[in-house]
Amino acid sequence: MFKLNIVDTFNKVLPADPNVENSPRQVEEACFSYVKPLVPSNPELVHASAEMAKLIGLTEEDTKTADFVNAFSGAHVLTDTKPYAMCYGGHQFGHWAGQLGDGRAINLMEVLHEDKPWALQLKGAGPTPYSRTADGLAVLRSSVREHLCSEAMHHLGVPSTRSLSLMLTGDMVMRDMMYDGNPALEKGAVVCRAAPSFIRFGNFQMFASRNDVPNLKKLTDYTIKHFFPAIKKEGPDAYYAFFEEVVTNTMVMLIEWQRVGFVHGVMNTDNMSILGLTIDYGPYGWLEPYDKGWTPNTTDRQHKRYRYGNQPSVGLWNLYQLANALALLVEDPKPLEAALERFKVQFAYGYTKMMSLKLGLDTQANADLILIKSLEDNLSMAETDMTIFFRLLSNVEKTDPSANAFSRMADAFYDIEALNETELQKWIQWFTAYVARLQVEQATDYERKIKMNMYNPKYVLRNYMAQLAIDDANKGDYGLINTFYEMLKKPYHEQAEYEKWFAKRPEWARSKVGCSMLSCSS
Repeated sequence: MFKLNIVDTFNKVLPADPNVENSPRQVEEACFSYVKPLVPSNPELVHASAEMAKLIGLTEEDTKTADFVNAFSGAHVLTDTKPYAMCYGGHQFGHWAGQLGDGRAINLMEVLHEDKPWALQLKGAGPTPYSRTADGLAVLRSSVREHLCSEAMHHLGVPSTRSLSLMLTGDMVMRDMMYDGNPALEKGAVVCRAAPSFIRFGNFQMFASRNDVPNLKKLTDYTIKHFFPAIKKEGPDAYYAFFEEVVTNTMVMLIEWQRVGFVHGVMNTDNMSILGLTIDYGPYGWLEPYDKGWTPNTTDRQHKRYRYGNQPSVGLWNLYQLANALALLVEDPKPLEAALERFKVQFAYGYTKMMSLKLGLDTQANADLILIKSLEDNLSMAETDMTIFFRLLSNVEKTDPSANAFSRMADAFYDIEALNETELQKWIQWFTAYVARLQVEQATDYERKIKMNMYNPKYVLRNYMAQLAIDDANKGDYGLINTFYEMLKKPYHEQAEYEKWFAKRPEWARSKVGCSMLSCSS
């Protein structure tokens, strides 16, 4: 049996629900409820991350053992551990939803390895007191997406939770995938997620909504002590510093989402990590044609609250809700308000800096704002693949006539011949300005290409790729899961052996379920 350095804190320091019955209910004055995973009938390992295993103190050989399968499928609870589900609330689509909690997530343990803490959590391991009317289970399709994307985002350099393993449970789960009244049985699965902590904005909101200030304080003090150790202040000053850190970390995460074209799809406050990590990979998607108005979430199709272009403002709105909760701990809310105002300024600067780096500009000039805005407008005119466009942009040279520079981008357009004369002229004008702007840069074309290719990924987990892996996995073929996992560990490298995946979304995937829009049903 493998050994882990188990150092639980959350379920030892914070107040527990005294009711140990696993039934749906309102849980008050507690941060969590003890609950055991549902034992799967025939667990089977689909894929494990050797890299993540090493981070918690396991070897790749450990991941191939029956003990590993049993521990991380929920079949066996390790000695000296007490699994639990967290209690939290949240705003869903802008409306307070009351108590939510870990409805299908069960925290197994906390592990300390090489002085780094990791909380290990099963998603899809059965009901908890927070499951409401749901079964607490997950299906293979959503679990494949979460496992692959968690690791892909990490290697892109985007702050994210990680994934240790993906297992089949051997049980079938009933799901109405598109909420259209056509439920069907699907293969059940469990993902083992990993992060320093899974605490969310909603954990704080829950206590604040009930005016439970003592437990709000306990949770905040715990979070600062264990995950923000640089904060040495006490009392209100500590809470102000804590909130400033959360604002900064959240801002960095949002800029990184925009950089790579990631759309979360369901930015409810209960899906916002207090550590600024991407959490809860539900109906997410990647921008393929550049479209600020695109959302992958069918539930959000009408109002598009969580569309790509709205993610920064929603992130700020969510931070306001967290500030409202923390305001109960301080007498003067002005420092909290000041931190929110700084977000606006700092995000604008950070976003411009990020776009400048995508364009290969080491220096920044006021006119760059116009260059960036006109590029975004052009990308939206006709279907233009975001990932391919920015990757190919590094091939533009300072000596290129604008028409030549534009021609280098042909593979990024879904139908370049469909551009009308006005649209074509706008592109020529933009490349004229861009090539002129490159003359100001000191870097050579080669130096700039190297830098741009380290910042603009060649490979991302495109929606249709994930669906292909899911389709094969449902047939018992896990080859594409392995392929994509390996490819996405080096998203900025050329990787000639994977060149066929550096391509626009195929036409068959334009409206195929799972490739364009997804639901929360998983």
